[in-house]
Amino acid sequence: MAGTVVGDHVDVVGMWVTADGHIRQELLPDGRYDEARGERRSAYTGRYTVTGSHLDYVDDTGFTATGDIRDGVLHHEHLVLYREQI
Repeated sequence: MAGTVVGDHVDVVGMWVTADGHIRQELLPDGRYDEARGERRSAYTGRYTVTGSHLDYVDDTGFTATGDIRDGVLHHEHLVLYREQI
């Protein structure tokens, strides 16, 4: 499931992981996210919105970031994350 289109937005809900597994970003259906880094659970938490294949993030501390789904891959700032296959 490399990002199905729901309406005019890409479905991003689920777990996204870097190739080395160090960073795990869970995009929840309620528009929240929870990102773990290594052994540090919930290193970053906040909310996200999806417009087309573009994501806007606002961390609970107020920090902002962006991401884009290209060819089923999440490019989040300098990170490249792949949808975890269950």
